[in-house]
Order: sequence, then C-alpha cells, then structure tokens
Amino acid sequence: MNEQTERLTSRITDLGATRKEIEAELRAEDAARTYEEILDHFAGRVKLKGFRQGKAPRDMVKQMFAEDIRKSVMDELIPQILGEVLESRRIRPAGAPVIQDVAYDVGGPLKFKAHVEVWPDFELPDYKKIPAKKKETAVGDEDIDRALTDLREKAAEYVPVEGRGAADGDYVVVELQGRDLKTKRLMPTEKVVVLAGHAGNDPAINENLTGLKPGEDKTFRHSYPADHAAKKLAGKTVEYRLKVDSIKEKRLPELNDDFAKTLGEFESLAAVKDKIRGEMQSARDAAGRREVADEVVRTVVDRAAIELPESAIEEEAEAVLKNMLSTLPGRQPLTKELAATLQESARRQAESNLKRHLLLSKIADAEAIRVDDEEVDQEIKALARANNIPLARALETFREDERRDNLKATLLLKKTIDFLLGQAIIE
Repeated sequence: MNEQTERLTSRITDLGATRKEIEAELRAEDAARTYEEILDHFAGRVKLKGFRQGKAPRDMVKQMFAEDIRKSVMDELIPQILGEVLESRRIRPAGAPVIQDVAYDVGGPLKFKAHVEVWPDFELPDYKKIPAKKKETAVGDEDIDRALTDLREKAAEYVPVEGRGAADGDYVVVELQGRDLKTKRLMPTEKVVVLAGHAGNDPAINENLTGLKPGEDKTFRHSYPADHAAKKLAGKTVEYRLKVDSIKEKRLPELNDDFAKTLGEFESLAAVKDKIRGEMQSARDAAGRREVADEVVRTVVDRAAIELPESAIEEEAEAVLKNMLSTLPGRQPLTKELAATLQESARRQAESNLKRHLLLSKIADAEAIRVDDEEVDQEIKALARANNIPLARALETFREDERRDNLKATLLLKKTIDFLLGQAIIE
C-alpha cells in the first residue's frame, strides 16, 4: 500500500495481524531545509579557536561537526516523518516503533524502515442476548446477627478483673523470661499482652497462665521438639518465669434498644436491624450485578478471535505481575516455581484485560455509546462524596486533561458493560 505526497513517499506492508513495516522517504529538498536549519543552530552555538562564539565560518562548522549535524537531522526528521505516516494511514501503534535501515547523505533524501506493532482489526462476535445466571443476593437473619455481633465486638469494654485469676478470653499483661537449661543462658525479659487461651499462644503459656492473679508468678519448664517452628526454641528445654501484671476481661454490651441508641440516630434495635439489612442488601445487589456483568463480558471475550500485539501483552503482564507480587504474604519466599506460575498467570490475565478493553471499546463505537462532560462532572462529585473530599479539591484533581480523559474512558467502559447487561438474557 503506497502513498506519495509532494514531499513524502511511504509504503506499508502487513507482516501479520498486529505488525506492519513502514518504508518512508523524504525528498532531498525537505531534508536539506532541515539540514540548513540545524547547521545554522550549530554555527550559532559553537566556539572555535580564533573565532568568537557564533562567528566561525559555516563551512568550517559543517566540516568539523559533519556527523553530529547529520545525526541531528535524522533524530529530528524521523519521528516527524513517522508521525505523519501513522496519522495519514490511521495506524494505531501498540508500542514503540523499531527504526531500521536508515539512509541519509547530506544533499540527498532521507530513507528508513520502521517495524510497528499495531492494535488489531477484528470482527465483533455476537454480543447481544448473552445468557447469564442471576446471582442469589438475599440477606438472611443470620447475616444480620453476624453484623450485630461485629458491632458489639467493636463496642466491647475491657474491665480490670478482681478476685479471680486469669481465664480463657482475658487480656493479660505478663512479664516472661526464659532460661535455656542446657546453656544456662537467660533470654530477654518480655512484657506482652496475652489473650489467655488463644490457639496462637505457646501451649505452655496457656497451660500455666490459667488461674494466676495480678502480682502472682510461676516458674515452669517446657521441652520443645526439634522441628518446632520457632528456631530459637527448637530442641531446647526452657525454664520460664511467668508473672502476671494485670488482667482485663472483655464485656460486650447487651443487645437491646439502649445499645442501639449508642450507634447513632436510632430509637430501637429494630431500626438498627432495618438499616443493616438495607445497606447489606444494596451491597449484595451491586456485587451480584457485577458478577453477572463479568460473566457476560467473559462470554463475549471468549467468542472473539483477537490476535494481540506481543509488546502490549508484555507491558500489561508486567503491570499485572507487579500487582500480584505486592499482594503476596510478606514471609512467602519467591521460589523459581512460584515466579514461573505468577508470570504465566499474569500473562493470561494481561491477554484477558486487553481483549476486554478492545472489545468494549469497539462495541461502544458500534452502538454509539458516548460520555459527555456533564457525566464526567457528576462522577467527580460522586467520588468526592464517597471519599469525603471537598468538591473543589476533587475538581482540581481531575483538572488535568489526561486524568479527566482517563476518567471519561472508565465511564465509557462502564456504560458499555451496562448496555451489554441490559441486552443479556438473565435467568
């Protein structure tokens, strides 16, 4: 596919669904014009022996800086020419072009080749009347009870204990020091808060803490197996001195109307339950809608035959992998096997992300789905309310064109998903 203008000749060769080769040639007169401009720039800035800055003869500057000037001409013209060709041919590059076979001699034309990865053109699959299953979102009484239990836990009081020793569930401040009976070496004294009876405690502590009152102490021994999780204790017999400083027990408020009044503008426990049920139902309905929408979009993606540019996959996979690594437990070692598994998973997710974006964008074009400025402003206001941010600050955050455009693109994808959901057959 050739194209020729007065100053520029170009030819496009398809190397596959996502790769093109661009051959471009800028005529000698236009290359010479840029050469003269850059030569003037050099002549005006260089300082040669025997001449004041900018007063050296142009022929001398041209001779001494010939290669630098030639390189500057190529550096300036090649991006310009490539940009013109991409725009005139309506080519959307998916990555940085690779420039090859540059040929330029002073006084002659500038020629080069560029290999460009591009976003693919593809046929939309059937995307209407997609079957999907409705998600169960009903809120039961047991859900309300769990929420009330959480509220009671948050309102719990911790009251000093009198007249009894430590019992399971108490919060106990203890001083603990161990001594390795083999080496006779004392371990550092620790002052910690212990939840008596908790399964995560050292069993020896749970066993010997029960019944101790504030001010009392106890000495006991415990032998640890060789494969004990704590390496500093594995295979050792340790003599402990355990002293109780204080004990507090957790008291939960009664679940009644008085408790309801402490939670806000509620007159009764029934009003609290109604509020919880309404908020929980709204959240579950929204989550259920998202699940159905994801199912519909996945079905459309699975129906599409899209060949993706490799550079785009690699870039997206790198971003996905970084996110995966940031969510790994801090102590989990990154073995070669785990790294390989994560990389494979990141690549699959990257391909899915890109196909999803391309499909939704093309469906939006096909259905003339648009987002206007008023919708963007309304979304900014909603974000400000949801995050308790002053509206003026939120508007300032999205004043930059790039951020506003990104938000607009996000809203367009949401509207397109809503369109697909409205067209789906949900059973």
